[in-house]
Amino acid sequence: MENINKPHTPIKQWAEDDRPREKMLQQGASTLSKSELIAILINNGTRSRSAMELARDLLNTCNSNIHLLAKLSIADIQKVKGIGPAKAVTIKAALELGIRKETDRISMEKMIFKTSESAADYLQFRLQDRAVEVFAVIYLNKGQRLLEYQELSTGGITGTVVDVRNIARKAVELGATSVLIAHNHPSGNLQPSEQDKHLTKKIKQGLQTLDIALIDHLIISDEGYYSFQDNGGF
Repeated sequence: MENINKPHTPIKQWAEDDRPREKMLQQGASTLSKSELIAILINNGTRSRSAMELARDLLNTCNSNIHLLAKLSIADIQKVKGIGPAKAVTIKAALELGIRKETDRISMEKMIFKTSESAADYLQFRLQDRAVEVFAVIYLNKGQRLLEYQELSTGGITGTVVDVRNIARKAVELGATSVLIAHNHPSGNLQPSEQDKHLTKKIKQGLQTLDIALIDHLIISDEGYYSFQDNGGF
């Protein structure tokens, strides 16, 4: 339940049990509301708004949805009056740690990508909160175990920014025998474009000359994922 202290009352004037830091120390992090957790990151309020009020203002911009909050850029976070660059960077860093916690957990549990679902689970946490299109490559050994995850481009996919030679060079360097490529659709649409199809064929043909298999191309969005392999191959 959110704190009901009167507006504009500095947190240091609240009852000790109601202050977010003290509450976390005494009762644990899980007892804090989203606003309280963000208020700890904000640290200090302004003359007219407490850290809790700034936290609520920020959450109001994304309907209190942390998933949507993670999509905001540092510039977007600073649009909340009273949150400057330092506070925005701190909040963004905390959100990024949350994302990496999940990717590390999935990396440990699903290091072998033998199905599109296992790869999609890993990629969802990597790509679903990105506000721009990102093209990524997963390099695998002969047991289809993850060797390395690499992001090659952001802001849109074209044949000029996704160079097959760069993928092939990295695969040879790692000793990868297969590769899985992926990109996100921030719009939510999971259907591949003609450009997606053309690029997939181009990469597959380029890797074949080195006996490196392209095992799938996944499109990731908030709605789920699309697998080229599961939908007739390429």
